[in-house]
Amino acid sequence: MVALPVGIVARSGFSAGLGGLARALWHPVARSALLLTLQSAAIMALINAVMGTLIAYVLVRYQFPGRRILNLLIDLPFAIPTLVAGLMLVVLLGPSAPLGRALDGAGLRVVYAPASILLCLLFVTLPFVVRAVEPVLRELDPAEEEAARILGASDVAAFRRVILPSLSPAIVSGSLLSFSRALGEFGSIVVVAGNIPRRTLTAAVFVFGEVESGNPLAASAMALVLITISFSILLLVDAFGRRAAHA
Repeated sequence: MVALPVGIVARSGFSAGLGGLARALWHPVARSALLLTLQSAAIMALINAVMGTLIAYVLVRYQFPGRRILNLLIDLPFAIPTLVAGLMLVVLLGPSAPLGRALDGAGLRVVYAPASILLCLLFVTLPFVVRAVEPVLRELDPAEEEAARILGASDVAAFRRVILPSLSPAIVSGSLLSFSRALGEFGSIVVVAGNIPRRTLTAAVFVFGEVESGNPLAASAMALVLITISFSILLLVDAFGRRAAHA
């Protein structure tokens, strides 16, 4: 189910030899699409590492009205089609929406611009860090944090020196998984980004366009790069998990 399709893509990507693969990837449009995808995914992973950790901390450590609803909303990106996520961003921030018009008037164009790619990736990958950090945070003893405060540590110092070291493997694993997921995001981006070559065209949308254009070599070459990066990230996540379990 997995190995056969990957093998077919690899065979197609190398059908013109290593030189053909390199030429397909070195095309300016392909290079730009891959670079934009990697940059957007990296920025998204850093934001998710911070915001996902804070959200998990709030959900575990605090009781407040609407907490259950918030907990359900975290998993919403897993439950809805990503095309719907793109549509929601267009309705909220598109040129015809009041908020979108206000942002355009301030010189901040979001939809059909690179910023829309980052927003899409943040939406669809939000649960990864939250759900990776949350169970680890539940297992930590709050008494250690309270002891640090009694000894004079501030809330920030207690979090940084007592809690954060234990959460680091989960934060890294969740961030890497969100990065890997972002590499292949298609549905939401194709709706909101405009898919302008060398500006808002991402790697996944590039693959789709090359398939539609009858250029399977370029599509397979880019797909092979994405598969290789994702598989390498999975190996890193597994290594972090093994190290955390050993510790």
